[in-house]
This record gives sequence, structure tokens and C-alpha cells, in this order.
Amino acid sequence: MNASETKLQQIIEGEKQYVVPLFQRAYSWTEKEWKTLWDDIVDLYEQDAPRPHFIGSIVTIPTTSVPEGVAKFLLIDGQQRLTTVYILMAVLRDQIKGDELSEEIHNTLLVNPYKKGIDKLKLLPTQLDRSTFNALIQGKLEDGNGTQLGNAYKYFERQFKRSNFDRAKLKKIVSNFLSLVSIVLDPNDNPHLVFESLNAKGRPLSQADLIRNYFFMRIHVDQQEEIYNHYWQPMQLALGENLTVYIWHFLMRRGARVNKTDVYLALKEQVKAENAVDYLRELAKFANYYEKLLLPAKESNSKIQTGILRLNRIEVTVAYPFLLNVYDDYQANKITANQFSDTLKTLENFMIRRFVCNVPSNALNKIFPPLYEQVIEKNSANFVTALQSILQSKGYPKDYEFGDRIQDVKLYGAGDRQVKTKLLLESIEESFGHKENVSFEKAVITIEHILPQTPTEWWRNHLGDDWEMDHELWLHTLGNLTLTGYNSELSNDDFDTKRQKLCESHLEINRYFDGVTSWRVEDIKNRSIQLSALSVKIWPYFGDEKLVQNQVGVTGTKPVDLWILGQKFHVDTWKEVLIRTLTVIADLAPEKFEQIVAKYPRFVCKDKSTFRRSSELPNGVFVEVNLSAESIQKFCYQSIAAVDLTSDDWRVETQ
Repeated sequence: MNASETKLQQIIEGEKQYVVPLFQRAYSWTEKEWKTLWDDIVDLYEQDAPRPHFIGSIVTIPTTSVPEGVAKFLLIDGQQRLTTVYILMAVLRDQIKGDELSEEIHNTLLVNPYKKGIDKLKLLPTQLDRSTFNALIQGKLEDGNGTQLGNAYKYFERQFKRSNFDRAKLKKIVSNFLSLVSIVLDPNDNPHLVFESLNAKGRPLSQADLIRNYFFMRIHVDQQEEIYNHYWQPMQLALGENLTVYIWHFLMRRGARVNKTDVYLALKEQVKAENAVDYLRELAKFANYYEKLLLPAKESNSKIQTGILRLNRIEVTVAYPFLLNVYDDYQANKITANQFSDTLKTLENFMIRRFVCNVPSNALNKIFPPLYEQVIEKNSANFVTALQSILQSKGYPKDYEFGDRIQDVKLYGAGDRQVKTKLLLESIEESFGHKENVSFEKAVITIEHILPQTPTEWWRNHLGDDWEMDHELWLHTLGNLTLTGYNSELSNDDFDTKRQKLCESHLEINRYFDGVTSWRVEDIKNRSIQLSALSVKIWPYFGDEKLVQNQVGVTGTKPVDLWILGQKFHVDTWKEVLIRTLTVIADLAPEKFEQIVAKYPRFVCKDKSTFRRSSELPNGVFVEVNLSAESIQKFCYQSIAAVDLTSDDWRVETQ
């Protein structure tokens, strides 16, 4: 067996062919894996001086071929990643057809240009995938034939369309900076047994395991047991499965950008025999802080504990590299407990406003690693003020943005959205200064939709003719949400019944319903305005320039330009904004466009008869256009969020 680390280019260039054995499964990677690979490539592309990025390993075994055939290798392991790379390069080639680079990619990376038949392919998949893969490589793929190979091609095609990358640079990144370990087996090995052993249920070494072994290979044997017991073992017991992630965050605490899969390689660059013990001692010290970030109950100061608990509920692990330094300053008495608490509140404020305004979260992993050094450089004497000054310029929404968006954003949803929404409502409740402590335990207090998720006939009659559209747009917004301990009892009750029970609640947030006699769109809007004003006070704008004016609503405005995914479209009406937005989404993310159709059938539908007045999109789907400017704006905001676009991806300029 011969194992070596090599660049991807060395694997796929040259006259050769990788044959996927018949016992292998068909291509099965999904968007989760495609996105990981694409994000890694984008990260490398954006680096000024990229270093090789490890994407895994491939295991091959030489096989015999007729004398005139190409050199062939059975691809025992790594089929999925290597197939995906070929698809990615095929998409790049097709995006620049007619260009010299396109021809170079085809003849050097995708095919053996001077061979015929199956020998022309550099990768020969299993029988199930072979015809589709051949069509893809030859540039003749039609609609993907519903295969996963076709789906992968479409995914990367959409990413290329959304990006504005230099194609030559992108090709260089993929071929020269993606590295892997190539393991070439002896021809006498049984490939089926090798494949089974590689994919057995045995647990592979983690990066933390490799790091541990690396450390102790550089520590004298006489010291190993003492150092292991004093530093490594307590750290490993405290952090468990989080140890590798902790070391990743530790490596980034001073501004370094480290890919999650490159933790071991990055640490190797810093640890030598002469500094191994000191480095491990520092690693163990910061592990104590990290444990408190994960388990705030271990922090003795109640203000700091509460601040960390709240941050963890909105999932700000991306800020942990920064917070490790803050914790160290606190332990060294460089900042006070109040300053630490104010730092945590500042981060919560920053993250809540960005969440509500749908500011892209992928920028956070670039904001937080260097943040501590930037704060110290700006003003180490007043840590919190310096922190706020810097964050103010990092995509921090102004009052009018935050106040307006919190009224119409779809807050309630699956996963962390529900957790964040509950924190928002709890914070509003606490802002009333209730004299009694209220337990917000999950089993006791839950989120209640006043207009229910499944409206009864009573609710449909109450809302009126447009009940479906109103329900789809306003159901999950802040104005329609509250907290209650009677969620199961309230269920789909009519408003009078719900109002009576809510008025009996001990929660101050529900006193609003005293005297409210109806619950239609205007009532939801009115409550949204009140809760918006409270939210702006709870998470007040920080920074040098305080902008508190309210943004003028879109009613009566004339749209001029629509910016979507970096492209500018001139528009004259809000109807054009709606049609153009949905057309771009349908083109770039058709599977997510289908999700919009499923979630908003009263706005987008394949049945024209559903609507009062409709327009047909290029994909044959119809959209309701008899809408107000306010409804179009709200629907577009919710639609772009539903397909994982952000405020950076969509905006309308008006006059």
C-alpha cells in the first residue's frame, strides 16, 4: 500500500481511468454535501493566499487493461467526492463554452481526448449512473433525467450563475488547492474486503485524537503520564464530543481563519517539541472557559451566566473564538463582571437585529475571529464601547430597519427560529417589569398563535373574503404571536374564547387583549406596531450615529430598481417586482420555488383559476397580481427568506 497527500489535479490529469466497482452504490450525495464542498471552494477563492484544503481520501487499486487501453484503477473508496468534482468541472466547462479554458478543462480534466469508447471517460461509474454521467461529460445532459447526478449538475450550475467569480481562478482553486490523500493498494488485495473494512462501523480517529497523539509524540516519555492526567484528560472529560470544535475555536481566537476540517493541520503548524507542553497548558486553560460557554451553570456570576444562556439560545457558537478571549480577560481582571455582561448583551443585540432583518449569517465566521484584536487596537480602556463601535459597521441594522422588519418577518418556524422567537417574546414580557418571577420553562410557557395555524370556519368568516392570503402572510408574524400556558386548551378556539383566557393570564404581554373585540389583519398590524416599539427599546441601537426615524411604508411608492443576487433590474411597478423576484428564484432554486408554492398557494399556484387576476411565470406557474404594494413587499421578504436568500440578495429602490 502506498499513501501520499496530493493535489486534486494530480489525481484527475493524465491519461487514466477510475472504474467504480459494481459492488459500490450509485451516486448518492445530496445538497448537504454539495453545499459543504461549494462553501469550501468559495472560502478558498476569497482568501488572499489560500493554502491547500483537505477534502478526504480516495483508495484505488491498479487493474489490468488491454495493451492499447488507458491505465485503469478500481476506485474502492472516494467515489462520491471524485464524481462530484467531475460534475463541478463539467459545469464550469459548460459555463464558458467557446472559451479556450473550456476546451482545456474538457481535454485535460474530463476526458482522455485521444481514446474512444468507454476509455474516453476518466471516470467510469456503475451501470446505474453510466449513461447519465457520459451525457454530462459530453455536454449533452438533458434535464438530468431525474437522477442524482443531474441534480448535482443543476445545483452547481445555479451556484455559478449566482456567483461572479473569475472562471480561470476558480478552476485553479479546485485543481491546485483541493488536496486529498491517495491510497494505492497492492493488486493482490481483495477490493471487496478492502471496501467493507473501510466502511465498517468502527469509529474512525477524530481530529482531537490525532492532536492528542501529535502532542504526546513531542513530550518526553517521563512527563507524558503526569501531563496527560493534569491537562489532556480533564479537558477531554469536560468537553467530550466538543473537543475538536473547541480546538477549532481556540485556533481562531486571534483572527486566524481555519477550516473546520483542517484543525489538525493548522495546529501542527503551531506546535513543536520545544513548545508542546506550554501550548497544551494554554489549551487546557481556555478549555475551562469553553466549558462554561457550553454549560453556563458552571459560571458563578449570575449576570454572566444569564448572558451566556441567552446567547446560546440564539446559537452564537460562531462568537466563541471572540468570547474565549473575553473570558480570559475577565479571569485576569482586565475587565469587570459588568463589562463582561455588557459585552454579552451587545452580542445578543447584534445577533437579534441581524436575525430579524435577515442579514446573511455566513459573514459571521469572518467577523468574529479577528474581532478581539480589533477591539483592543481601537480602545482597550473601554472594551464595550470599542466593541459596539466596530460591530456598528458589520451589517448592524438601524432602528427603522429593525422596527419595520420585526413587524412583517415570518418569525415562527422550524428549528432555531422557534427558539429565537420564544426568546423575543420572553424578552418583551420581561420588559414590562413584572413583580413576580415568571417561569419560561418549555413545558410551562409556549408560543401561541392567536389567529390559529388551522383556521376553523369561524375564523374564515371572521377574516373575510381574503382570509387565505391574510392567513398565509400574517400567521407567523410577531403581532399574531404571544406566550401562554394554555396552548393546548386554546387550540383553534374563536377569538372571544381565546381573548377571555388570555386576559386571565398572569403574563403582562396578554393584557393587550383587554378591550380588543376582533382579530383581523388591521388588529394584527396594530399589535405589531406596539411590540415593534418595545423591541427597539429592549435591543436599543448602539453606536455613534443613532438613527431612530421610521421608514415610510411602501404604499403609494413607485419602485425604480430591483436588486436581486447582485443583478439590477429596472422596474416600474410592484407587480414587476413580484414577477421578477419569483422568476429569478424559480430559475436559480427550482426545488425551493416548489416550497414557496406549497407554503403560499394563495399567492403562487399551478392552477390559474385559483386567482382573481394572475400572471404566468416562465416556468408555467401562475402568480396572483391583484395585490397591494405592502402585500407584495411582505410576500417577497418571506419568500426570499424561505429559499435561504438574505437582505444582501434582495432589495427594492423606490421614489
